[in-house]
Amino acid sequence: MKVKVLFFGITHDLTGCAQEQVELPEGECVEGLRRRCESRFPQLLTVGSSLVLAVNQEIANASTSLRDGDEIAFMPPVSGGAGSDFFLITRNPILASDLAKPLRAASDGAVVIFEGFVRNHSHGRSTLYLEYEAYEPMAVRKMEELGAEAKQKFEIDGIGVIHRLGRLEIGETSVAIIVTAEHRRAAFAACQFAIDRLKQIVPIWKKEYFADGAVWAEGEGQTRILVESPE
Repeated sequence: MKVKVLFFGITHDLTGCAQEQVELPEGECVEGLRRRCESRFPQLLTVGSSLVLAVNQEIANASTSLRDGDEIAFMPPVSGGAGSDFFLITRNPILASDLAKPLRAASDGAVVIFEGFVRNHSHGRSTLYLEYEAYEPMAVRKMEELGAEAKQKFEIDGIGVIHRLGRLEIGETSVAIIVTAEHRRAAFAACQFAIDRLKQIVPIWKKEYFADGAVWAEGEGQTRILVESPE
C-alpha cells in the first residue's frame, strides 16, 4: 500500500522534503512508518521524542493502523509558551503521558495531568457508552483562548488541552489537560481552571447512551432526555 507523508517545521528541514509517497506492507502501523522514516532520515532521531504524528488530520498513537491512501504528518509541537503548547481535537485514543513529554522544560518542577474518563453510570443509570461532537474550528479557538487565560492568571510554562470526539467506551479518556510550571501550586490551580473553563466556553457536547434510551448533557449537571430507545 502507498501513503502520503508530510513533513512540517523542523522535520521539513531535517529531511529536506515537504512530502513524499511511501510504500508500506499491509497492516503497517504509525510506529512502523516512523521507524522507516528515522532509518532513512537519521536526523529525525534528534527530535523524535517531541514529535507529534497525525493520520488524516487526526492525532495518532504509535499503534494506529495505516491504510492505503492515508496521509501522515510529522509535526513538531505547536508553537506557543515554552514552544510546545497544544490545543487539539482528536478521534483517536488519548495518551496523556506521551503528550506531556514535549511540554516539559528544564526549568519546570511540576507537571499536572488531568484526565476525564467515561464512567459506567450517570444519575443512577448504567451507561453503555458516550458520543461527543463539537463545532470543531470554534472548539479549538476557544481552547486556545482558555490557554491564554490560564497563562495570564497563573505562573505556568506550558499547557496542553486535547478532547476526543466520536464514540467512547467505558474507561476511555475523553479529555486531558496538561500543565507544566516551576511550582506545583500554580500547575494545580491552572489545571483546575482550565477544565472548568473548558466546560463553560468550548462547544463540545456529550450524549450518554443507556439500555432504555439516550441523554444529551447540557452544561454542568443539566440534561435533556431524548425520546429514543435502542429498540
